[in-house]
Amino acid sequence: MYIWFFICILCMFIAIPLHFKSVEYIKLQKKYGKERGVKIGKIYGTISGTMEFLFLIGLWISPQPRFTVPMFSNLAISIFYLSIPILHLIISLPLIAVGAWFGIEGVRTTGMEVAETHCAPKKLQTTGVYSVVRHPQYFGWTLAHVGMSILLSVWYSMLFTPILIALICLISKKEEDELINEFGKEYKDYQKKVPMLIPKLWSS
Repeated sequence: MYIWFFICILCMFIAIPLHFKSVEYIKLQKKYGKERGVKIGKIYGTISGTMEFLFLIGLWISPQPRFTVPMFSNLAISIFYLSIPILHLIISLPLIAVGAWFGIEGVRTTGMEVAETHCAPKKLQTTGVYSVVRHPQYFGWTLAHVGMSILLSVWYSMLFTPILIALICLISKKEEDELINEFGKEYKDYQKKVPMLIPKLWSS
């Protein structure tokens, strides 16, 4: 019954090595030449990014046990034939909205090509949303995942959250290793000023 959920998890894990390959900018260019290396990296990035996006949605909508926050569990509204507890709606919408904002701002700042293909940015972004967190898209991704899991009351998806966070940390670390190769001291200085995945809500 829950086979689609576990297929989505398996495909998420398959996407991670491809994601790692996509950000090995220098290694790919040394192996295949600059132009071909960039193209291969973009292909890896497009495939892995699409897989991660689609199968994350798959985690939310695949058949699985449902849960309900006990308080006011008898109060619910119907949206597209789906009964959503009012409390779930109240909790989830701010998480989804904030997560979407961070994700959209991250894409807007770096540009769609960098966001979609994981290719090397032409310059290091340190302003706007990147001045409060180094990986705004992954922070937004996490919030949206938690929000959607609560909204849809999907129990296995919620339980998968710590594993998703661990995968995001691995991806972030890999990307940062490559960005250090690309930008050197400039990126190391940036790391000292801005947190990786939890936004800085204070002034230094």
